[in-house]
Amino acid sequence: MGGVVEEAHNVKVIGSGNQGTIVLGHGFGTDQSVWKHLVPHLVDDYRIVLYDNMGAEDLQIESCIFVGHSLSAMVGVLASLNRPDLFSKIVMISASPRYVNDADYQGGFEQDDLNQLFEAMRSNYKAWCLGFAPLAVGGDLDSVAVQEFSRTLFNMRPDIALSLAQTIFQSDMRQLLPFVSVPCHIVQSVKDLAVPVAVSEYLHKNLGCESVVEVMSSDGHLPQLSSPDSVIPVLLRHIRNDIAV
Repeated sequence: MGGVVEEAHNVKVIGSGNQGTIVLGHGFGTDQSVWKHLVPHLVDDYRIVLYDNMGAEDLQIESCIFVGHSLSAMVGVLASLNRPDLFSKIVMISASPRYVNDADYQGGFEQDDLNQLFEAMRSNYKAWCLGFAPLAVGGDLDSVAVQEFSRTLFNMRPDIALSLAQTIFQSDMRQLLPFVSVPCHIVQSVKDLAVPVAVSEYLHKNLGCESVVEVMSSDGHLPQLSSPDSVIPVLLRHIRNDIAV
């Protein structure tokens, strides 16, 4: 591949397995390296598409298993509303349709919390990254996962990071959930700074498609990076197995 779009998104297509195509979409503040523990388990059986978020790409994929983390999980849901034929299933990791608490909804944040977060990003982005990374990952500054997340956060231009964070944390996609028709596998940590367990249950109850939810014993918003030994087997099971009916 040498197209402009593929180059802009740093698209990589690896593996030549005959069990279909898997598209891996990463969340805010990360890049395709967040999947480094998962990919080796898939390349023998699947064609794997990896990319760094910038917009969209066109690789002539007729159908895929979409594995989306955080922001990308909801992006996959939105895309499936327009083109359900492109998705055989969506595996959602640490996904949320709304981050702000509402009268009958616990998203995890009050608006004041988010205002303080945005101001911290605006005033000293590097200091914010150093504080946010261990909170989001669920580890100390010396852990490999925290260092990896800090690296990818630092790689973002501060003004773009702030604009994207405001877009994500202020979004509300709850009204779209009943229209989703592609089967969804909802996976998340039992303890997640950004997404309370109640959110995964909300998704399960309100998605219009067949869905299944699994709350893992892992800690943090990036469990595939911070707890690969326990999380990767769970993800593989949801990728390879359909929802039991």
